[in-house]
This record gives sequence, C-alpha cells and structure tokens, in this order.
Amino acid sequence: MSCHKNVYITTPIYYVNDIAHIGHAYTTIIADTIARYSRMSGLDTFFLTGTDEHGQKIEESAKARGKSSQAYADEISATFRNLWDDFHITYDKFIRTTDEDHKKGVQKAFNTMYENGDIYKDVYKGHYCISCETFFPKSQLVDDEFCPECGKSTVIVEEESYFFKLSKYQDKLLEWYNNNPECILPKSKRNEVIRFVEGGLEDLSITRTSFDWGVKLPENLNDPKHVMYVWLDALMNYVTALGYGTDEKNMHYWPARVHLIGKDILRFHAIYWPAFLMSLGLPLPKHIAAHGWWTRDGEKMSKSKGNVVNPREVADAYGLDNFRYFLLREVPFGGDGDFSQKALIDRINSDLGNDLGNLLNRLIGMSDKYFEGKIDSTHVAKYYQTELNEVESYLDRLEPLLFEMQIHRYLEELWRPLAVANKSIDKYQPWTLIKEGKEEEVMALNGLIAGILAKVATMLYPVMPEICTKIAEALHFEINTENWQKLIKDKKLLETFTIEKIPPLFPRIEELLLAQPQTVVQKTEEKPVKKEEKKNVEKKEEGIALIGIDQFFQTSLKVGTVVAAEEVPKSAKLLLLQVDLGEEHPRQIVAGIKEWYSAQDMLGTQVCVVANLKPAKLMGYTSEGMLLAAKDENGLCMIRPEKPKKSGTSIG
Repeated sequence: MSCHKNVYITTPIYYVNDIAHIGHAYTTIIADTIARYSRMSGLDTFFLTGTDEHGQKIEESAKARGKSSQAYADEISATFRNLWDDFHITYDKFIRTTDEDHKKGVQKAFNTMYENGDIYKDVYKGHYCISCETFFPKSQLVDDEFCPECGKSTVIVEEESYFFKLSKYQDKLLEWYNNNPECILPKSKRNEVIRFVEGGLEDLSITRTSFDWGVKLPENLNDPKHVMYVWLDALMNYVTALGYGTDEKNMHYWPARVHLIGKDILRFHAIYWPAFLMSLGLPLPKHIAAHGWWTRDGEKMSKSKGNVVNPREVADAYGLDNFRYFLLREVPFGGDGDFSQKALIDRINSDLGNDLGNLLNRLIGMSDKYFEGKIDSTHVAKYYQTELNEVESYLDRLEPLLFEMQIHRYLEELWRPLAVANKSIDKYQPWTLIKEGKEEEVMALNGLIAGILAKVATMLYPVMPEICTKIAEALHFEINTENWQKLIKDKKLLETFTIEKIPPLFPRIEELLLAQPQTVVQKTEEKPVKKEEKKNVEKKEEGIALIGIDQFFQTSLKVGTVVAAEEVPKSAKLLLLQVDLGEEHPRQIVAGIKEWYSAQDMLGTQVCVVANLKPAKLMGYTSEGMLLAAKDENGLCMIRPEKPKKSGTSIG
C-alpha cells in the first residue's frame, strides 16, 4: 500500500427501483471496511457511494405510483442514504445522478467522445429489456424473446440513436486485461470478460428517444429529443463525483483503487467503462472487484417468497458490528453466500463470543485477581518471545489480503493471534505460576495477551469499529494512525495501564422459537471463565443475566385462542394460525411447529403469545406475534395456561 498515497474506493450507485437489501449492504460494508483501513493506515482516502436515478424503468415506476420521476427518485434515494448513515458508513460523498454537477460532467464526456470521433448517429433496431435497461442481440435471448439476465420479455425497439464505437476498443481492452492480471477480481471473472470480448464487440447504443427521464445531450449538438443511455450516465459518476467537467479539485484521487460491484453488472464496468475512459484519455481503474449474490437458507431471495433479508432488521436484532463481521467472514469474495440465522448465531457465539470476547474477559479476570487490574508489558519478550514471533508473522500477512479482496481470509488469519493468546493461558497456567511465586512471569503473560488483543482490535476495527473501540477503551489506548504504526508496523506493545472492567461484548445468543426467525434471547456469559480466574463474579441464574421488573414488563405476553389453522404451502416447518387475543380481529401468526403439531392439533387450543413484537414476513405471510414453546432433546411442546382463560388475558 505504501506506493499508493491516494486511495479512491467506490460502490456501484444503487438503482432507485427499490429499497436497500442485503446485497447492497454487503457491497457497501466491504467498501467501508477498506476505506476505514486506508484512513487508519494514513492514506488520503476518498470513498464514494450514491444512487442511479435515470432511465425508463424509473419513469414507469414513478408513473405507476402517481409521482413525478424526481419525487420518486428523491424518496428512494433517501432510504439508501438514511440506511448508510444509520450504519455509520464513512462515505466522503453520496452522489446522485440527478445532481446538476453530475449532469454537466456527463455532457462534457459525451462532447469529448463525440469530438474524438467515437460517437456517431444511426438507427437502432433490436431486443430491449426495460428491466435491465439493456439491449441484447437475438443470439443471447432465451427462446428468441426473454432477457438472458432477468428472464422477462424483451421488446423490439427501433429508434434513432447515437452509438459509441465500442468495437474500436476491442483490442485495447484485451491488451489491458492481459497486461493487468488483477484489473478484475476475482481472477476467474477476468477470464469470463476476456472470453466475451474475444467473441467480438458491437458498437453500443448510448441514447434514447422513447422516454424523457435522463441526461440531455450537450446543447451544442442541438438534438433535444435524445437522452443518454442510463449506463453511460451512471458509469460517469465515478469521475463526476471528483469534479470531472466542473470543479476538478478532487481529480487527483483518480484512478480508482477499487470499484466494488455485484457480478451482475461486471460487463458494464469491465468492458463499457474502461472503453469510455480510453476514449476520454483518462487512466483506467486499478481493480474492478465483483462479488457474488446472497441466498437465504439456500433459496434465491425474492419478494414473492417473502424471504428477502432486510439489513436494518438483522442489524437491529443481532448488532451492526456482528452483522458486518458475518457478511465479511462467511463467504469468500466473488462466491455466492447464504444467509441463515443459525450461521449468524454460530459466528457470534463461536468466533466473537468464545474466541475474542472471552479472551478479554479472562484478561480482565486475571489482571484484577492478581494485580488489581494493572498490566505491564516490560518483560513479555523475556518469557514469551516465541508467541510474539508467531503473532507478528500472522499480522504481517493481513494487509495484502484486504486489498486483494480476500476479506474472509483476512479475518481467518486475524483470528490466529487470538488462538495463540487463548492457548498461552492454558499452556502456562497463570494460577499455577502465582502459587509458585512467579509473579513477573504472570504479569508478562497478561502483557502478552493485552498486546495481542490491542493488535487484533486495531486490525479488526475497520470491520467492527464500535466493538473494537470498546476493546481499546478497556485497554486504555486509542485506535488511530499513530497507534496503528506503533502496534502493527513497529511491533510495539502497550504501555503500562490499569485495565477497565467492561460488560461482556458478545452476550450469548440462543434462538427463541420460532415464529420470527430474527427474534433471539441473549445470555451474558460468553464462555465460562476458568475457576482460578474468577473474582467477584456477579451471580447469575443458570448463566442468564438478571433484569429489573421494568424490563420484564416491556414484553406483552397474552393468552390466545387458535380460531383457524392451516399449513403453509411448500413449507415443511410452518403453520399459519389465526389467534384470538381479545382484539377486534384475530392475529395472524406464522409458527414453525409443524414437525410437532398439525393444524388440527392447534385448532381450538390456547397458547401463550408475545403480543408486542414487530410484524415479520415468513414465506410471504405476515406474522403478528410469536408463540411460546419449550424444546429439549425430547422435542417441542407449547407453553399453555393450566386452565382455560379468556382470550387476551395478560400473563405476568
């Protein structure tokens, strides 16, 4: 990284035809992680995200809702920006293609390419997919009609159009791919692009006359009926955001270090975009990095299935930092990933709770018990040089992995120092050393563990900023460029300090049955601390943290009567119940109890219901509550009142 003083990182600009989903969050969180690391390591960093707001699809969606195109775009764009702000995404600019500066920059680019002889006017006739905003040759269609990308019917469009001489750049593009093996990541995607380009490039239609919602052509061309093709307009955002065509004060950030995109838009970024840049005489980006898609529980997400993962709901339920860690750790970059509640809970309880959170708990316990919280690293190298060397060898591997988009491996390697620390406690047994009067050795062990935690927290900070800030506060240091240099590059340890006692960072999460998959119960013990390390531990009931009566009464529990019950089609687990809670209408509750109860079993019975949960969607059905049940190795049984009660009777 030292050779790149400026770092420019971009997400795609997200199309404003719907609200943000997990795929959008994944891309943005990766970009945010790289931007945070770049800043921490002292690099001049510019991070861009935003929204793509022009095109026929937006115009039609706005009309269907009785809104102007601009009002509709304003509304949807705001949902993206608000989500990224709530997720503490550290973008430097949020661009909209309806920004006036952007439009001026695009018009300048069009003029430049026109003057270079790369744009000409002709008539286009071909198959056009409105949903994908893309023309396809007949050879690529499915059954001579359907879009190869989304499967929807295409329409035959014949209209006057300006064309970009894409075919002119075929050889130059192939030369760029061959001379820059990492220009497209992962490298398997580069091979796909090369094969496509070798098959021959046709000139690209870059204007439309059949709709009006887009950037007009430059006035000097005197052709007002044309608007620019949405992809020419959209791709130019990466340079107009830096001032191209207006105030070019930030153009020194160009070329981009990395364009992060989904694999579905790789062709536009890896073929059209570099060809446009070649025509404009601008340098090409260093990396175009294409990630895969997310499924849910092995199934493709779709609104019709009701299984689309809402990133805000997941972050609210499980914690934003935990969600960030899961997305980046769970799947190799470029591959498709599967979101499941179980996988997320396992990552939190195992990786985060057992390996990281419990290590901090053990350090707090040992330092408090043996040295009243004081930690001194003076003699670490004297006793534990082997462990120090091992830890530093792992840390030295990390930075290249991050910038090569191998973020899952970055996190995998970052966990190795934690394993060294946890094994050191078990190997050297400080409780035995203390009994033998080897206090200096125990203090050095505490210093080793504190140092490892500080280094790991620093390198984990870009992924989990809130949690790592808490770890740093407990260890009395600040995560910044200066301490990154000291701890990571100069391989120093922490100065003498007194550790701060903090609550467990990763309360253990148990899945709570069963109607709403995102509902969880949290337990505060991350992992039992060894008996010798405990001191003044707060008493717990079976590992569950004690709460006040006011917290308990925040939950509304009621007796309900099941007045209708049926199986959810195509589901092996779900029943659809109508439950009378003494309200004007019965509540609809989707419950995953079909393995133990039939619809007939439930009809007419009474159940206990959590009545004040936010509604959730399962398999396309809205669920307005959750049934209480108990489950052990012998199966599941419903929690019911001992005697019949009036529907709606409060429990508690």
